[in-house]
Amino acid sequence: MSWGAELWDQYDTIAHHTQRGIEFNEKFTHFLKERCTIELDYARSLKKLVRNFQPRKKEEDEYQFTWAKGFIDMVNELHDVASQHEVVAENLQGNVMKDMQNLIAELKQERKRLLNEGQKIQEQLNKSYQHLDRAKNRYEKGFKEAEKTMESYRKADADINLSRAEVEKTRMLMNTKAQLCEECKNEYAAQLLTTNQHQSNFYTSLMPEVFQQLQQMDEKRINRLKDFIHQCADVEANVIPIINTCIDGMKKAANNIDANNDSRLVIDRNKSGFPKPDDIPFEDLSLGQSIENSNNVTPKNTIDHKNTSKLATLSGKSKKRTGLFGLFGSSKTDDQKEDFSDLPPNQRRRKLTQKIDSIKKEMAKESAEREGMLKMKDVYCNNPALGDPTTLDKKVEENAQKIDGLRQELQKFEGYLSDAENNSSRGRDKRNSTSDDSISMTASESSVIQRQDNSLPGTPQTQHNVTNVYAPVDGDVDDEEDEFNYPVIGTCRALYRFEAVNEGSVPMDENEEMFIIEQDQGDGWTRIRKDDNIEGFVPTSYLQCHLYEVDQV
Repeated sequence: MSWGAELWDQYDTIAHHTQRGIEFNEKFTHFLKERCTIELDYARSLKKLVRNFQPRKKEEDEYQFTWAKGFIDMVNELHDVASQHEVVAENLQGNVMKDMQNLIAELKQERKRLLNEGQKIQEQLNKSYQHLDRAKNRYEKGFKEAEKTMESYRKADADINLSRAEVEKTRMLMNTKAQLCEECKNEYAAQLLTTNQHQSNFYTSLMPEVFQQLQQMDEKRINRLKDFIHQCADVEANVIPIINTCIDGMKKAANNIDANNDSRLVIDRNKSGFPKPDDIPFEDLSLGQSIENSNNVTPKNTIDHKNTSKLATLSGKSKKRTGLFGLFGSSKTDDQKEDFSDLPPNQRRRKLTQKIDSIKKEMAKESAEREGMLKMKDVYCNNPALGDPTTLDKKVEENAQKIDGLRQELQKFEGYLSDAENNSSRGRDKRNSTSDDSISMTASESSVIQRQDNSLPGTPQTQHNVTNVYAPVDGDVDDEEDEFNYPVIGTCRALYRFEAVNEGSVPMDENEEMFIIEQDQGDGWTRIRKDDNIEGFVPTSYLQCHLYEVDQV
């Protein structure tokens, strides 16, 4: 099927169709350009998202959990997915769009050439039509003049009044016009033959050839457009395996999340190592202590809704006793000490162990580097052409100094670890010895307590509700807080040195003597008062306590 045979009279239609085809290719180019822009913007947005959710330095500890690691692995895989979108955009721009633009320029140039050639052929046929029209007009004019002169001759020949000379003149004019008419006729016939030949060539060979070339050009455009669409699909298909690999990585990251491991990690990171508080000792009121004094001795767990009380702090004003004094909270602390003595025992041992492992790794690295330098020095000594062995002396000496420094640091931290383990065992032994001094309640004492409770109506009952030890809910207390003058209920001695790092706690030195003004209420902390009247909380496991009420028993 050929445009030249079927569309021989559709020159303008073919010109319009080919122009629309080229415009469609330009439209496809604009589509690819916008598609690349979207891909690049999407990749840029994804990478920005990944960058915004990368772990920050202050969050490094949190990202040791498997759920956080799984999230980061997923985010990193998403970064690779974004990179594949950039690859798609780059391949579309560098291959498909570039080839399409070259094709459009080529098609425009070829279409212009073919249309110009067809226009020239059309102009030649039009000129032949014009020559034919002029020859025909001349022939028609000569024919009319010849007929007119012949009619004039007939009239003159029949007119007896005209002379013979006038008749002969009319006849000669008639013959001249007839001869001119014949010449015009022959010219018209020749021009008609030429025009018909031009017209036949125009519709059978010249213009069909131009139309055929335009058809080939348009089919070439269509086939190339088909190839470009295939290339776009191939560009997408080439990145799909990599994207699938990223998706598999995301699934693997999800499968690596282990709730049990995270729970164990929480225990390892936050276990204080403090022993659980002992049972609350029985308070025998029949031994002469006043009810008011006994109420001061026992933990104050009964909440007065009219005058809600809080525990006093260093400033003498009442403060909330929330949790274990921020032990597990996010309170801001000073810079950590070198021996980690400001941490709870278990956490201190863990930090010291990590530090020792880090030093050992550094020592192994330096030792391997030293062995390499010594081997290289031996090679230089055996073959001086390779290098001067004396150049390594300074490096070997510096390496030896580093190893010595690391060895000393290792001994220092091993000593810290040994002290921490000894302190922990001593604290447990002291606490066990102290707990043996607690008073057990007998059946007779229980009856005495029952009788005293019945004889003193309105006496507040001692209840050890751990929840009340910490603090009332915010908003349930008045702005103006009551201050308590806690009586001294015993003395204590510090078994270890303690640094106060949380609100409400106070520091103490080893073997320091202090007064007990409030017993441990089940949270592992005892309230003490120093000689300079500073009050606060210290770990119960760090103390050797001596209560006055025990002496009275």
